[in-house]
Amino acid sequence: MIKRSDFAESFLFGAATSAYQIEGHSFGGAGPTIWDTFAKTPGNVVNQETGSVACDHYHRYEQDLDLLNGLDAYRFSTSWARVMPEGRGPVNERGLDYYDRLVDATLARGLKPYLTLYHWDMPAALGALGGWTNRDVARWFGDFSDVVMARIGDRVASVATINEPWCVSYLSHFLGHHAPGLRSIEATASAVHNVLCAHGEAQQRMRANSHKNLGIVLNFEALQAASTAPEDQAAAARYNAIMNRIFIEPIIKGRYPEPLMEGLSAHLPKGWQDDMALISQPIDWLGVNYYTRQTVADAASDPWPHLRFIETKNATTQMGWEIYPEGLNETLQWLHKDLIGDLPVFVTENGMAWADTVKDGAVDDPARTAYLFDHLAQVRNAQRDGCNIQGYFYWSLLDNFEWAFGYEKRFGMVHVDFETLKRTPKASFYALKEWLAA
Repeated sequence: MIKRSDFAESFLFGAATSAYQIEGHSFGGAGPTIWDTFAKTPGNVVNQETGSVACDHYHRYEQDLDLLNGLDAYRFSTSWARVMPEGRGPVNERGLDYYDRLVDATLARGLKPYLTLYHWDMPAALGALGGWTNRDVARWFGDFSDVVMARIGDRVASVATINEPWCVSYLSHFLGHHAPGLRSIEATASAVHNVLCAHGEAQQRMRANSHKNLGIVLNFEALQAASTAPEDQAAAARYNAIMNRIFIEPIIKGRYPEPLMEGLSAHLPKGWQDDMALISQPIDWLGVNYYTRQTVADAASDPWPHLRFIETKNATTQMGWEIYPEGLNETLQWLHKDLIGDLPVFVTENGMAWADTVKDGAVDDPARTAYLFDHLAQVRNAQRDGCNIQGYFYWSLLDNFEWAFGYEKRFGMVHVDFETLKRTPKASFYALKEWLAA
């Protein structure tokens, strides 16, 4: 069993959330988001649910922050549609006041506030203008970052521009699983590039205003080829480019990976090469989100990217994702050795969904406890092999609105009854706190 003392005293342990998933978007003058639009079409979101009330963190943030006693940091996001309901122009002062209070309350509890500017809640008004497929989105996002940082930038410990650009672009514009629900390779290419430009634009503006400790949060998956056959190996390489290399290589190396270009090059915006200097500005740290592993096989008769996934026979989470802790170490080692060197890394999300229930006032979740400590052991292993990892944030503090899955999937270390909004810390949460205290 790993111990807290296996990590440096300066190593941060925290929990993560996102605005639309917990706040309650119907409160405080927030404008509609692309998720409110997406949920109106039957079949897009379980039960057509939205983040209208969610966990009501907007009103209950004080009690939720109290739960974090014993941890070091709180990762949260600002809602673009709460701060600027139309995405451009008028600012909702009530929204900024809320984030002001939230940051102050975080600091008052001895927690470091780790801000993510964007976690998927684009204002619906911008979605109607093409959203991430509109080249102007970089400027719009830069303006949003200016507004937020002018209010709370003096007190946050760190800033990530965007959470999981892969979900913002590929999952949402090619696979259609997330808002806006498109299935277009042209839209995907534009969204991929424009998300990167928005990251660069916001980062450039923040640096110009002397803000420090700036990064981005990317999601990665471990993967393996279904066999040693050359075609399966090539399929795995394509998926690696699509899933893992698609954003980190432009940011670190100023280039798109070649297997990705096989599908997207003909559809990228004209003059995209000229944006690489903006995109590849140095970052101060990288956020790594890790959950699972995929087994990839060739599917030559299918359209690009000509691949399919093999269902795992190993244990899975409520999401159906394979539990493979070793993949976190593999990912961290690959990044360290091939791309980022000694750049500081935070594991900004790692966790599992489970069908938790309250029994006699408690939630017993041994599978989550095992998942947590098995993954922490892999973080320790990666550190011992030279990776510069400086913190770990569990996803998530609270059960919440899980996007297309509505309120069905439970990732939280704290159970939320979505009828009464009662919070019940789970056994895994107590286990983490006891481990930290020891």
